Amino acid sequence: MKQILQCIPNYSEGRDLDKVEKIVQSFRGKEGVKLLDYSRDEDHNRMVVTVVGEVNPLKEAVIDSVKTAIDLIDLTTHQGQHPRMGAVDVIPFVPIKNVTMDEAIQVAKEIGERLWETFQLPIFLYEKAAVALHRENLSALRKGQFEGMFEKIRDPEWAPDYGQQVHPTAGITAVGARMPLVAFNVNLGTNDIDFANEIAKKVRHISGGLRYCKGIGIELKDRGIVQVSMNMTDYNKTALYRVFELIRIEARRYGVNIIGSEIIGMIPMEALIDTAVYYLGVENFSMDQVLEKRIME
Repeated sequence: MKQILQCIPNYSEGRDLDKVEKIVQSFRGKEGVKLLDYSRDEDHNRMVVTVVGEVNPLKEAVIDSVKTAIDLIDLTTHQGQHPRMGAVDVIPFVPIKNVTMDEAIQVAKEIGERLWETFQLPIFLYEKAAVALHRENLSALRKGQFEGMFEKIRDPEWAPDYGQQVHPTAGITAVGARMPLVAFNVNLGTNDIDFANEIAKKVRHISGGLRYCKGIGIELKDRGIVQVSMNMTDYNKTALYRVFELIRIEARRYGVNIIGSEIIGMIPMEALIDTAVYYLGVENFSMDQVLEKRIME
């Protein structure tokens, strides 16, 4: 019985197409591994890859991609709107088929240990793999970003789980295990980043917003607008339409309109169907009515 894991590594490169392609190549043509998607953003200067595979081939492909990223990305010269602490900023594993969360956690620990031993890349374990409650949240681990990590890890509370010093050009990487999340961004019809930051505070859980929402304000300078960039960590409990409408309400106080939204990477079909049902006002709807779902069964 095959065990299938998903991995969604984030790389701190979204502008140089040659570097992007070399990193993605680590996942192409590998037996037991399937590249599902990759998306890059020049303003964020970041790339998100979505890949699934059998456990051992997937682990090797991820490690190959990390080696390539370390060789190509230098955080001492990196600039972008998205917070980052590593050339490979985060590597989450998600159990998909015949894999328990405990097994996904074990994979995260094995990868973390190997990355330190092989590349001297220090590792934070996060989410379900975290060794302490205060280390579960990625934003807490990443606070200070690459530039602040050299000082931060001197505090025993923030010492890496694997490694003793920050990699001079590749920083530090968070490796963990979690359930599926949705990377969801809402674009606002203004170039004032203060508005986006204030709205992000209202919707994210840590400052009193929706329970399963993490969010920050980001400038999209090439478009002359700002966005609320979010990770929805449990779309079943905090639906996309709910955060979208809350952003609309909060934006109204500044006289700002929503002008669009975007999904980064892959999204479970159920998350979109749930939102469509809400806006269409469909009564007594069941996922069993979705043609593609029935076909896949």
